[in-house]
Amino acid sequence: MATIDSVDVSLTSASVPSDFAPSGGRSYVMAKRAVDIVVGTVLLVATLPLMLLAAILIKLTSRGPIIFRQQRAGLGGEPFTMFKFRTMYTGAEDDRHYLAHLNENDGPVFKISEDPRLTLVGRFLRRSSMDELPQLLNVLAGQMSLVGPRPMWLPEARQMKGLATLRTTVKPGLTCLWQISGRSELSFDQWVKLDLYYVMNRNLLLDLLIIIQTVPAVISGYGAY
Repeated sequence: MATIDSVDVSLTSASVPSDFAPSGGRSYVMAKRAVDIVVGTVLLVATLPLMLLAAILIKLTSRGPIIFRQQRAGLGGEPFTMFKFRTMYTGAEDDRHYLAHLNENDGPVFKISEDPRLTLVGRFLRRSSMDELPQLLNVLAGQMSLVGPRPMWLPEARQMKGLATLRTTVKPGLTCLWQISGRSELSFDQWVKLDLYYVMNRNLLLDLLIIIQTVPAVISGYGAY
């Protein structure tokens, strides 16, 4: 398994090889899609009671839709609508600029550990990662994979430069190396380095190891906010 220090890439380099292709051939891509469909379906069915509970709690405790939809950068940077359980009050995106001074991330991603826009239920959903469960629908639709770089909000993804843009040469994922290595406790530079390691070294064994290690990472809640 990769460590952050073992990933040697220059994120500010403007030189991206024109013939770059992520690791893994056609057979890997086909096998990965089969795993996404089979495992994604099993997980969707298994987590339906949890999702029903989350939906009820959201509906009973705050106004607004149960599902939050946002445009994210998918394969090739193409936009797609990603699904999450709503964890903030309605209109929270419009208030982002008022809280810019509280941003704790050193890159284009906006993160606040104690985000005042979170609802009480939303804080629990974030901490437990239950808010991400609706993305199983994105996986089954082929817009995401179980394993791959986390999809960035479209305006943030468009700020990526140099080798960092290579993270969109593969499908975004529900979990990734960043997810099991500390999540929001990592710097933006560390996050992208781990994503690039995955892009350049992905295979079914690495995918399996990431999926297995996601379970304790989710249970611990470390870096989830």
